[in-house]
Amino acid sequence: MLKILDHIEEWLITFLMGVATIIIFASVVHRYGSGLAIPGLQDWLLSLHFGWAQELCIIMFVWMAKFGAAYGVRTGIHVGVDVLINRLSAPNRARFVVIGLGAGALFTGIVGTLGLTFVLENGAHYQFLTWFGMDTGDLYEGPTTPDLEWPTWIVYSAIPLGSYLMCFRFLQVMAAFLRTGELPTHDHGHVEGIDEEHLPVDANYYDMDDNLHPHDLKHKQLGKNGNGARGDKQ
Repeated sequence: MLKILDHIEEWLITFLMGVATIIIFASVVHRYGSGLAIPGLQDWLLSLHFGWAQELCIIMFVWMAKFGAAYGVRTGIHVGVDVLINRLSAPNRARFVVIGLGAGALFTGIVGTLGLTFVLENGAHYQFLTWFGMDTGDLYEGPTTPDLEWPTWIVYSAIPLGSYLMCFRFLQVMAAFLRTGELPTHDHGHVEGIDEEHLPVDANYYDMDDNLHPHDLKHKQLGKNGNGARGDKQ
């Protein structure tokens, strides 16, 4: 189960991005093709309705953003300025890192709970009871989107789902940090599929010695003469 959860962001973002690209491409081709005075083809294109395409793509990008934020926590690609924390001793730096991760988990957990409450009050509670054949009472059925006419609670579900996943990622990173002393870091120069062992020996790995990026407990600052070790890059 955890193996599936470890890659759920990539799978969902890849799927949404691919579908959105196809829909946008088809919509643009339809728009310009409908203006071509080609007998038969023009009439067929005009009979197609693509008014829903923009709304659907907006919804997809919202979901991509929420789950992309969770992916950023897991891989360490979120921007962080830790000039003061990086100057602390290792024990104090570890305490502040744990506090920061805990604060992130608490914040995203609160946002997820508030989002879940909003989704339930926006029609999800009514829909769930309807599916199970239970009495809905005076519950609010909820509005629908303008073009697709989907229940809006489906769209807004990205907030609790994405936020709770971010909360889990913060806790996951915290547990790994307490166990190993390492934080996830993302090498912007790394290309997927290329083995780092085949890189030149003098390759400049993603350098974090500028005090503008979080340092884990394995990181060692370079000295004034330029000598030093990266800990895990020796």
